[in-house]
Amino acid sequence: MNDSVAPAPGTEAEPTPPDLRLAGLAVGAWLTALAGLHVGTRPLVVVTGAVATVTAAGVLHLLGRCGRPRAVVRRHGWIVVAVGLGVVCGGAATAARLAVRDAPPIRALAEQRAPVSADLVVRDDPRPIRSAGRPGMLLVSTDLVRLTGPEGRRIHAPVRLLVLATDPAWRGLLPGQRLTAEGRLGVPRGGDLTGAVLSTNGPPTRHGSPSWAQRAAGTLRAGLQRACTPLPDDPGGLLPGLVVGDTSRLPPAVEEDFRATGMTHLNAVSGSNVAIVVGAVLLLARWTRAGPWLATGLCGVALVGFVILVRPSPSVVRAATMGAIGLAALAAGRPRAALPALAAAITVLVLADPELAGDAGFALSVLATGGLLLLAPRWRDGLRRRGVPPGLAEALSVPAAAQLACGPVVAGISGTVSLVAVPANLLAVPAIAPATILGVVAATVSPLWPAGAEFAAWLASWPAWWLVVIARHGSRLPGGTLPWPGGASGALLLAALTVALLVAVRRRPVRRLVAVIGVAGVLGALPVRLVAAGWPPPGWVVVACAVGQGDALVLSVAPGRAVVVDAGPEPGAVDACLRRLGVREVPLLVVSHFHADHAGGVAGVFRGRRVGAVLTPPSTDPESGRELVVREAAGGRAALLSTVAGARHPVGAVDLLVLGPPYPLAGTRSDPNNNSLMLRATVAGVRILLPGDAETEEQHAVLARTAPGQLRAEVLKVAHHGSAYQDPGFLDAVRPAVALVPVGAGNTYGHPNPGLLARLGRGGARVLRTDTDGDLAVIRTGSGLGVARRGVPAGRRS
Repeated sequence: MNDSVAPAPGTEAEPTPPDLRLAGLAVGAWLTALAGLHVGTRPLVVVTGAVATVTAAGVLHLLGRCGRPRAVVRRHGWIVVAVGLGVVCGGAATAARLAVRDAPPIRALAEQRAPVSADLVVRDDPRPIRSAGRPGMLLVSTDLVRLTGPEGRRIHAPVRLLVLATDPAWRGLLPGQRLTAEGRLGVPRGGDLTGAVLSTNGPPTRHGSPSWAQRAAGTLRAGLQRACTPLPDDPGGLLPGLVVGDTSRLPPAVEEDFRATGMTHLNAVSGSNVAIVVGAVLLLARWTRAGPWLATGLCGVALVGFVILVRPSPSVVRAATMGAIGLAALAAGRPRAALPALAAAITVLVLADPELAGDAGFALSVLATGGLLLLAPRWRDGLRRRGVPPGLAEALSVPAAAQLACGPVVAGISGTVSLVAVPANLLAVPAIAPATILGVVAATVSPLWPAGAEFAAWLASWPAWWLVVIARHGSRLPGGTLPWPGGASGALLLAALTVALLVAVRRRPVRRLVAVIGVAGVLGALPVRLVAAGWPPPGWVVVACAVGQGDALVLSVAPGRAVVVDAGPEPGAVDACLRRLGVREVPLLVVSHFHADHAGGVAGVFRGRRVGAVLTPPSTDPESGRELVVREAAGGRAALLSTVAGARHPVGAVDLLVLGPPYPLAGTRSDPNNNSLMLRATVAGVRILLPGDAETEEQHAVLARTAPGQLRAEVLKVAHHGSAYQDPGFLDAVRPAVALVPVGAGNTYGHPNPGLLARLGRGGARVLRTDTDGDLAVIRTGSGLGVARRGVPAGRRS
């Protein structure tokens, strides 16, 4: 007999509670693996053993109560037991992998920084490190097969090795490629399964070729790039990122816009890419009246093909696993089975590779999928009950659910909360699927029909162009992003607030109160953001841009106009800094010397701006850097000027006096550094000393040739990223109140020197660094000088 009672008219049926037992297993395994990566093997084993004992006792207790009628108590008890089992399984798997990672022979060689020869297998695509100590450095994730130490001793250990390489030959490697490399071992920073870091300056020795799947993927990806070559830079660079996660041609300005509007996930292969491709195949199968099992089989074939296209790296396999959850529910004919399937997939992936527990992409994939399963259907149904058309209800609920679920992780990584993310992603929804599907078509037909591939890419460029427009305008909205605590604390804080909000709004009076408070908060905060925006701060006179291991200084001339001194190592970073400052015109660009960390980003200064003139030093060394500057100046129709010590270059409210080099210096520790232009800028009465990379020799020469007091400045841009090669008398003559140190996080030069920073501090200077503080601004106030720090997002500090 069925005792269920239909809900009365006008009332809402209580939704069936989700099955959380497997979810408890997944959460327990995930969090334990994440903690184990940071605490180490011994604490993890102790905790795992204790939890195993408690879990076993809990199982015996629940088995003894099975005959009692309190089913709710038993259900919650089994959820707790599932969490305990997840902790035990996750702890055991992670402890086993940590024991391999910390193998004494490998650790001893790493601590000695021993020279070794390593036989490796590439795990993922090589990727550049923008903030590394040397321009052009690549990071390559590999698996170690065999290691040969300095005395010829061979060590076989299945550990992960992170390769830091500078030779361009590493760029073309595919996952699965076997190779041999020589270099020096180093100790990893921890928090993952990397056993050691191998630093190498030479090319790898390849053995054989990658698997057929990787070669096929390489052919198709290259075909997609060729098909996108005739397209404009912005949509042409974005399309490979949308389809296969290849952002090698993506303009840095577009990348910055996507980050500011919460659309970065579109440039990485995720479960949504899999869902779009598999969904298109499913629609075709249904159109041809295929049965559930045949449709599932066709979707499975499409899934495997898509994985091959985007390369079966660990991140892609993770995304495919998330996408396969829907296939499992489809084959079973039970949509409610999707949540247990998600939990099972999380458990299997974390136990197979505990390092995924600390991967931000994994967390975003899981949370987005969970949001779509738990939140989106309820929100969609609620909107439909209130008269919203079905299609619009779906379009509103899906991006909102995904954004809400991913919000804590994004906030922890970026240190901001985007207010435009939901509307931007909502506007982007109609364009994502056409661009992805047409891009897949272009890649698939490229080996056989290049003209057809170019036509498909041209069609796909139109929805891609729409995404670029959304990101560009969304990033420029005032108050579009709000500052938020970064790191784990910020993520946990936003997660707690999100859960509390979801629980609270289940009551109608609370929903209305939250809506009123939210609208009032936006309307009240927006004028404040417009009048007193956090960045740039009002009254700024100089800004040191956080461009990695390099220099880029901006001197305020007038609103929208500035003098730029040096451009950092790559165009995207200086362009983004100038855009944040609202600089649209650069009447003068100064290049202190032609090293790549000062001249490599010159193209970014010209991007979308009119540059009046480029001022260069008398020295032309190195020639490659000078050729780059000359080429960009000619392309931007900017006058190319040279100068000498004693010359003045006034630009509006900025007055530049050239102090050095007083004469050509030769035979020094670094002649290009010691022939840097040394400038004293005066902006709104504030004196700023800009010595480029001048080292001890040039500093001593300038000190001997300048008049007393001529070096005195309130603000010092510390020379050569805070290296130890500083003349004490020179620093005493400057006596700055503020010292700005442009330096890259994780650089291999040991910059900045701790002794130098201590000396500046003892002299009364306020010392700030771009690697820890982000963009740095010096402000002219009524009572003197002030400083402002934009801050470095948590995910970019290393």
